[in-house]
Amino acid sequence: MPAVETARGAIEVADLGTTLMHEHVFVLSTEHVQNYGDTWWDEDERVTDAVAKLNELKSLGVDSIVDPTVWGLGRYIPRIQTIAAQTDLNIIVATGLYFDDEVPHQYTYRGPGLLVDLEVDPMVTDFTRDITEGIADTGVKAAFLKCIVEHKGLTPGAERILTACARTSNETGAPITVHTSSAVGAGRLAKDLFAKQGVDLTKVVIGHAGDSNDLDYLKELADAGCLLGMDRFGLDIFNPTDQRVATIASLAAQGYADRMVLAHDASCFIDYFPGAEGIAAKETFAPNWNFRHISDDVLPMLREAGVTEAQLTTMLVDNPRRYFGG
Repeated sequence: MPAVETARGAIEVADLGTTLMHEHVFVLSTEHVQNYGDTWWDEDERVTDAVAKLNELKSLGVDSIVDPTVWGLGRYIPRIQTIAAQTDLNIIVATGLYFDDEVPHQYTYRGPGLLVDLEVDPMVTDFTRDITEGIADTGVKAAFLKCIVEHKGLTPGAERILTACARTSNETGAPITVHTSSAVGAGRLAKDLFAKQGVDLTKVVIGHAGDSNDLDYLKELADAGCLLGMDRFGLDIFNPTDQRVATIASLAAQGYADRMVLAHDASCFIDYFPGAEGIAAKETFAPNWNFRHISDDVLPMLREAGVTEAQLTTMLVDNPRRYFGG
């Protein structure tokens, strides 16, 4: 039986159960926290809060979350291990980079043909180590790759990072999730680059595809083999919930349930909105941007819109399992 790595070690893919395919435990900047977090960051408090929120999610019937927090979003695996030890929810972690314009300076001058001329792009080396050996000295292995194409399109930096993810995927078999800006059709750019690099597109999630209601665009991605990340429920500023539901229902009715996965892109804490005032502001502009929204609100709406139980199981159980090799 195929296995998938989690923050507590490998489990059988068949044991993933109901899976939300794009959620964060934390979204942080280490330097932000270290230099300005003295008034709003308490490690023990945040860990306790995260455990409570993830246990609540488990009580709602969700068994696993796929957490695409990488460098650029504050990945720190020892903290995730502490939380994972206190919840039965599976947390699947990633490797990759969340940079869409320039690559981090730590890679700028290192690589084939660069100032430090290396045979292999060091991004590929580092991503591969995270997947095959483990992240730092934690023993936790990344199970997938994360990268980004935003509104600026396929910039030189984004192209290099996506290419490194593609090559790592080809060498290790790890699947890819790519954050995209649907407003500019960035999923198409990612799809085309990955296809050119020989990536198995059935192992690619086009993240935030659900921000779009353009069925032709979405079906183009799905017809190429990609999974559509219908994964920002609660972020109505990008696409209201009722429109997201209508789009999923329409695609499901046309036979695309096996090309969609669901999530919120929520987090236990995000330092874009630090302190009491920040948290209050987030609750005001996105009151449903939390881990409960799909279970409490979206699934009933999808059923009302004609999505069958079998199709919901396909999106929440079968497609994640297939993505990770099951």
